[in-house]
Amino acid sequence: MAEELSWKQEGATLHLTGELDGDTVKSLWQQRENVVAGVTTFELSGLTRVDTAGLALLIHLINIAGRKGAEVRLQGASENLQTLAQLYNLPDKLLPHLAG
Repeated sequence: MAEELSWKQEGATLHLTGELDGDTVKSLWQQRENVVAGVTTFELSGLTRVDTAGLALLIHLINIAGRKGAEVRLQGASENLQTLAQLYNLPDKLLPHLAG
């Protein structure tokens, strides 16, 4: 059973906690436009698991946040998330400043 996904915005930072995977992305997907309003930083250190569905949603969230012209940054990406992004050979602009 997947660990629940939760999120909290503090200023311009969106903190994601739990599992971001096919079992948990639906609730975040439904609220995506409102959740990323004003967000320029995604804090990922609280994520315990990310699968391909979670990676796809994360890319989509980054795109929404970046449409307003702000530079979006990712913080606290796990080694597993970095490896998943490398396996898909994703361009840097999809996951800006991806770092642990």
